[in-house]
Amino acid sequence: MPIDQAIVAPLLGAAVGLVLALTGAGGDIIAVPLLVFGLALPMQQAGPIGLLAVGLAAGLGALLGLRSGILRYRAAGLIGLCGILAAPAGVWLAHRIPNQPLTLAFALLLAWTGGRRLWRLPPRAAADVADKACRLNPAVGRFDWNRRCARVLGATGVVSGLLSGLLGVGGGFVIIPALSRHSDLPPASVVATSLGVMTLVASGGVAAAALAGSIVWQIALPFAGGAMAGLLLGRLLAARLAGERLQQGFAVLCLIVAGLLLGRVVAAVI
Repeated sequence: MPIDQAIVAPLLGAAVGLVLALTGAGGDIIAVPLLVFGLALPMQQAGPIGLLAVGLAAGLGALLGLRSGILRYRAAGLIGLCGILAAPAGVWLAHRIPNQPLTLAFALLLAWTGGRRLWRLPPRAAADVADKACRLNPAVGRFDWNRRCARVLGATGVVSGLLSGLLGVGGGFVIIPALSRHSDLPPASVVATSLGVMTLVASGGVAAAALAGSIVWQIALPFAGGAMAGLLLGRLLAARLAGERLQQGFAVLCLIVAGLLLGRVVAAVI
């Protein structure tokens, strides 16, 4: 690996880990664009590398959440299992879709994520809590499981798994809104559970990509190491920086990167 890549890769990875710790779902979204623009990798190589970095960083965050008792591991296991089963289908699709349409799809996903965070809908009323599919039993601090809850969590896992294999994202931007909408988990527990799911889903996508020979390990390992270091730093900064302004800033970043990726697609076509 060239010297400049050896220096840039861990720095870019640190940015991913930092954003992941501060937003709970943003690291997977920016990992691939950073690799595409920062190291000039095609989507087919950037996706698996980003997924590896996000998976390792999320795994570290999930372990810390489990130790704190805020990670709902049964829910994470169900979502993660469904995601692992769906991830190979995403990898299969990624190898059959040309680079430009894949880049366009990622840009649209980024724009949707940024727009959704920037112009988020008003919070649901307290009365709606009774309608949530997955509700905590206050006596034991765990979900009261039912078919509706299992169905919602399973579907969330399938979507996140497909996206992880196809675009190299951990699925946090899907998992966090789903858990927030369909459960009464507090925000810290939502983030920790999402990190647990991202770890499991990413492992399925990384395994499928590794078997397909799609991972450039000399870039992937330093990038992943930087992501883990960035996550630890982000946890120290989260209490001071996390808030509405931070979420808005991340949304703007998503829209900017989406515009750059769209410009890249247009330039390639022209």
